[in-house]
Amino acid sequence: MPTSLAASPAHVLRVFTYKEGLLSTVAHDLRLTLGRWHIDVDDAGSVKGSFFPATLKVDGVMRVGQVDADALSGSNQREIMATVNEKLLQTGRHPEATLVGRVVGEDMRRQFEGTLTLVGRAASITAPVEVTDAFVRVSLELQPTRWGITPYKALMGAIRLQDRVRITLDAPR
Repeated sequence: MPTSLAASPAHVLRVFTYKEGLLSTVAHDLRLTLGRWHIDVDDAGSVKGSFFPATLKVDGVMRVGQVDADALSGSNQREIMATVNEKLLQTGRHPEATLVGRVVGEDMRRQFEGTLTLVGRAASITAPVEVTDAFVRVSLELQPTRWGITPYKALMGAIRLQDRVRITLDAPR
């Protein structure tokens, strides 16, 4: 049976960023949530997805596996999102990211194999897909440089983002 998933309180796509560098103790690992996206999977396992990066929202700072929603001021959050939209993801020029591919395998041992197009560049990706009677869960790490995205740096590189982000999708069935 075809499946459609879209952003909602029940269907959540999150992005996690990680800091590094000499002054990384004054920086933050962040959790963001994508506000607008949809994924369609047909009976044959073909997948098509659209994601709108300008709808990312900073949820807060990650501290020992938990999000601290009060750690950043509103102006800090707006500054982060301006950097993400203007410098990193260039959402004015590239308002949509797309995903095409297939889900292969059966039962709990499924995998997505396909292509993610982000900031106008396409690269292959694979990701484990956990499917139960109750939920669908996907978690994968991406290297932004594969799509030509230079990791953010401040203070001449003393604070910077790692060349990895974790993407998670959790959706009840």
